[in-house]
Amino acid sequence: MSAPPGPSTLRETLLALEARDLARREELAEQGVLHEGYHPRMEAVHRENARELRALIERFGWPNEQRAGADGAQAAWLIAQHAIAEPEFMRSCRSLLEREVAAGTVPFWQLAYLDDRICVSEGRLQRFGTQIELTPEGPTPCPVQAPETLDARRAEAGLRPIAEQLKRMANDPRPTPEQFAQRKAQERAWRAQVGWTPHDGN
Repeated sequence: MSAPPGPSTLRETLLALEARDLARREELAEQGVLHEGYHPRMEAVHRENARELRALIERFGWPNEQRAGADGAQAAWLIAQHAIAEPEFMRSCRSLLEREVAAGTVPFWQLAYLDDRICVSEGRLQRFGTQIELTPEGPTPCPVQAPETLDARRAEAGLRPIAEQLKRMANDPRPTPEQFAQRKAQERAWRAQVGWTPHDGN
């Protein structure tokens, strides 16, 4: 077994983990199975990457831009964002990102995406509208807090207006009503299985 990375290779380690995630995603897309539920081979990569990120955090703290560079910090965020099978780990990453955003060492949008994903997984309203579903009617944000002020919160986080984001997704393939209903039922069952129960607080 190779030795754990030192500070000089933290960035390279994170970029390698990100590349593994994206390569598996591309592989499944080429096979036409990427969007058929949460594929076990994708979940396996996400779980392994989460395990490795957890070890890096224990050694170095959160890989912010000062420790890992902008691209390394973004890779750490991506790994946390995709650790959807590990609710408590995602919540712990959110707490770390909250501190990093307050310190100015990572961009606010990273926290916005992670917080929204956790809220939606817990069955709560998201704050920034980053979690968007492809429905039979087209792309639709998952339920959001105070929609009348959504764009103001998105601007604060460095995100484009929600209408612009939805327009970019307008031509994505839409499921049939039957496919969408089946996907939602599978999603609810899977979330319950891995422990995404309602959670108090942010």
